[in-house]
Amino acid sequence: MKGKVAQFFLGVGILVLPLLISGTVRAQVPDTALRGTVTNPSGAAVSNAKISVKNLDTGETTTAQTDPAGVYNLPHLAPGDYEVSVSADGYSTKVVKVTHKVGVSQTTDVSLITQPAPAPPQNPTENLPNAPSSSKTEPSLQDLGFTPEQAQGDAKRQALLDRRTHMLKIHQRLGLITTVPLIATLVTSIGAGGKNTSNTDRTVHMILGAVTGDLYFTSAYFAIRAPRVPGTKARGPIRFHKVMAWIHGPGMILTPILGGIAYSQKNNGEKVHGIAVAHGPVAIVTAGAFGAALLSVSLKF
Repeated sequence: MKGKVAQFFLGVGILVLPLLISGTVRAQVPDTALRGTVTNPSGAAVSNAKISVKNLDTGETTTAQTDPAGVYNLPHLAPGDYEVSVSADGYSTKVVKVTHKVGVSQTTDVSLITQPAPAPPQNPTENLPNAPSSSKTEPSLQDLGFTPEQAQGDAKRQALLDRRTHMLKIHQRLGLITTVPLIATLVTSIGAGGKNTSNTDRTVHMILGAVTGDLYFTSAYFAIRAPRVPGTKARGPIRFHKVMAWIHGPGMILTPILGGIAYSQKNNGEKVHGIAVAHGPVAIVTAGAFGAALLSVSLKF
């Protein structure tokens, strides 16, 4: 009987001893938790943020989530190096590294950065090399009829185009200025060619004609000397403008010659005769062609 009782207590002792030893060991190992608070740039708590802790030695990952106060707690982490990743909606993910030591709980607070707003989608057509920009306020070179090859010329070609544009602008301005003495010359021609004309009337008419001629040929010089850009073709009103130049150009040469002959005949007391009679009609045709040339580049048709 005594032997059975002894065996009973021995069995109970064998079962209880491991439990006592285990409890003692656990009591000797302090809690090694990772805890902290997640906030935004203004310092406010970020709730429901996801915390992912990866053990860099074993690769084991543990996750947690912040409470309404932005606090998270990961208990019973083994000592070692960890990578802590914190993410939340509307914020950029932040990754920090921490090292756990035996029996030491660690506090790691994390401040998240607001995620920048995504860039607005770009219109696919704006990526095309020759597509017109949706924000432009003036026509492009392609809109004016230049080919992409012409619009994308090299620096030498661009310099040539800039010089031509500059000289043609001077040609245009001088042409407009020329209309003033040209009209005055036509007006004074009435008195200069009449029966009761005086030498003064003829002289004024001649001087105005000379001023007109000087301005005209100066303007023509800039048009003739403007460099040509290979590959460009004249079209529309420019063609008509050039056709008129073949009329008023010779007319501007012939008109003062015929006018000089008529002026000499009048000063000698003679009646205008011979080819000098054509001075008036040639001058009128020349002035008309010159006016048409100006209108062709001033009005769209």
